[in-house]
Amino acid sequence: MNYRDTNQQAWNHLADSGSLFARVATDEECRRPLQVLDGRGWLPESVAGLNVLCLASGGGWQSILYAAAGANVTVVDLSESMLKLDSREARRRRFQVQTVHTSMDDLSMFADECFDIVHQPVSTCYVPDLKPVYAGIARILRNHGLYISQHKQPVSLQISQRNERHQFVIGVEYYHEGPLLQQQDTSYRESGATEYLHRLDQIVGDLCMAGFVIEDLREPKRANYQVDVSHFGYRGRFVPPYVRLKARRIVRPITNSGSEAPEAPRIWTPGSPLRPSV
Repeated sequence: MNYRDTNQQAWNHLADSGSLFARVATDEECRRPLQVLDGRGWLPESVAGLNVLCLASGGGWQSILYAAAGANVTVVDLSESMLKLDSREARRRRFQVQTVHTSMDDLSMFADECFDIVHQPVSTCYVPDLKPVYAGIARILRNHGLYISQHKQPVSLQISQRNERHQFVIGVEYYHEGPLLQQQDTSYRESGATEYLHRLDQIVGDLCMAGFVIEDLREPKRANYQVDVSHFGYRGRFVPPYVRLKARRIVRPITNSGSEAPEAPRIWTPGSPLRPSV
């Protein structure tokens, strides 16, 4: 099976078995949806009437909260079981939520510049190449559109085991290519899923090259000082599991003919004909 098949199967199982990752939005959360979605103030004060894509975000949580806030919501996911939770909760709450069954690296069914916000939880680790993901998001986002995303830190995916002193061993090379093998230490890993290690130059650099400006970057704190050494919260004291990004789609340049011009490179290199005038 390819990565899409194995990940679809893995996430169907997680949804069907009542995983924490398939927890639907509660009534209390729906009373204050933007506060729940946005602890850092990255979203606008209101999303009412905005077109929002919840990318690789099935499970009946994020889509329902955006719908509760008045957005026009589309949710994309590879798992039919996760999408069923979105559909079920939307019907129960009488929200309009469109579900689309596809992989996050294939957004070809959407028109150009049709979304105002793309919000993506941790999921890029399940695709081998970030460039198609970022290119698709850049195409469907309007000028100044907001892209909020969270990714697994490469160093977290490099951890292979703990030694006898509960120290974390880096057993995966930073420049590893191809699917990751299942390791002894399974913290922040999903059983049965095919995952890939993406370096920071790919997570951050490829995003800039796709036509985005990064406005903020955060590392969510997952350290827990009250738990046993075997708990994933103990590992969070030493290894940051995630990186969260707020990025903005840059304005597409317009030529004299009125059509969009090819975008200039985001980074100047000595081989470039002209230094960018920023």
